[in-house]
Amino acid sequence: MKPSEFAIVPMEAVHVEAVAALEAETFSAPWSDVSIAGELTNPLSLWLVALDGEAVVGYVGSQAVLDEADMMNLAVKPSHRRRGIAGALVEALTQALRMREVHSLTLEVRATNEGAIALYRACGFSQVGRRPRYYTKPTEDALILRKEWKL
Repeated sequence: MKPSEFAIVPMEAVHVEAVAALEAETFSAPWSDVSIAGELTNPLSLWLVALDGEAVVGYVGSQAVLDEADMMNLAVKPSHRRRGIAGALVEALTQALRMREVHSLTLEVRATNEGAIALYRACGFSQVGRRPRYYTKPTEDALILRKEWKL
């Protein structure tokens, strides 16, 4: 699957169940479907989904305050990984945030998640800090990564 073979669209109510299932499949402390659905009405939030036909194969979520945003979650179905979807989601999110006059995106990533760290670095993120014992299940430090751009 090439990036052109999937669509990236804003998350809608019809996507929540699939996003919650992927969240539970991917993370040790997943967001609930209620929490994810709440992002649809949060004026600070922007969540995008990658669709293969009508099937959700990935998603990214963010919250912005004024001109800065935090990436909340990013996941791609295991069967669709290594196909450019995660990078395309990050790029689409960056472009959508830019349109909202946001100039930076910050995220936390497990210090041992080498694949995700490599992806974020390839997308232009740099390490700006570390949060000791940020993650649980298992307990682990988070690296704080940030990307900035001019409006």
